[in-house]
Amino acid sequence: MSDSFIAIDWGSTNLRAWRYERGVCVDSVQSEAGVTRLGERLPQQVFGELMARWAEPLPVVMAGMIGSNAGWIQAPYLSCPTRLTGIAAQLTTIEQAAPYHAWIIPGICVANEDNCNVMRGEETQLVGAYAARPSPLYVMPGTHSKWVRMDGDALVDFRTVMTGELHHLLLAHSLVGVGLGEQLSDERAFERGLAIGLSERHIVRRLFETRAAHLLGKLEKSAVSDWLSGLLIGNEVAQMQQEFALPAQDALTVIGNPKLTARYARALSMAGMAHSVLDGDDVFQLGIRSIVNELEY
Repeated sequence: MSDSFIAIDWGSTNLRAWRYERGVCVDSVQSEAGVTRLGERLPQQVFGELMARWAEPLPVVMAGMIGSNAGWIQAPYLSCPTRLTGIAAQLTTIEQAAPYHAWIIPGICVANEDNCNVMRGEETQLVGAYAARPSPLYVMPGTHSKWVRMDGDALVDFRTVMTGELHHLLLAHSLVGVGLGEQLSDERAFERGLAIGLSERHIVRRLFETRAAHLLGKLEKSAVSDWLSGLLIGNEVAQMQQEFALPAQDALTVIGNPKLTARYARALSMAGMAHSVLDGDDVFQLGIRSIVNELEY
């Protein structure tokens, strides 16, 4: 396939697109037109509006929730184990996108008695991450963090931890967040939360203590968000270290936006776990370019 194409990361809340010409990104777009924020518009309409930005049509490859049952066309899940290098051969064609040639990258699932999990969008980042830095374990922080075990280029298992969403729900929709006011960055509070989260076996009992701590003057109101972030991230790292039976020297790679990966890197360092970090946008674009290069149409 040509090295001129359009890559789209179309998630639940946001849409991002990059236009490549002869291998160089010449334009990019970011909007809040995620699949849950379309209002009365259909995905096909939003796609048409986006393509109108560019006069010359190019092949389009999309990843993310646009391929879910809440998106445009449902792209089937590939079952673990799945070879990352084989994903390009299993894309779903979007006939309604004509006159554009357009495809959706499939998600990946685990359907076991002790683990039911799905991902969409992260598989594209993993394709790029594996090309850039092969690793036995990838950690993908976010609203729903993914911990992904690899065997060579095969994705063999993964778990999802709702750390980001839980943080939001506790602050916005529970008693923990009532009456806090403006939240400020507080590195010391974050690290205190990390230390407790890493050693706490029963995280649920600690959640209400977040409220009690600021009521009793043990925690600044403005630092509750960072303290809770540390508590939840620390406990996630501790639980997943145990889940995957990771020795401290077993290297892993963290993928995501720099602000969030820095928090996880701090937690991993505190837990004594060797790690490296990759930028999520960089590996997404590398992954989609790798998939595009294997396409024939």
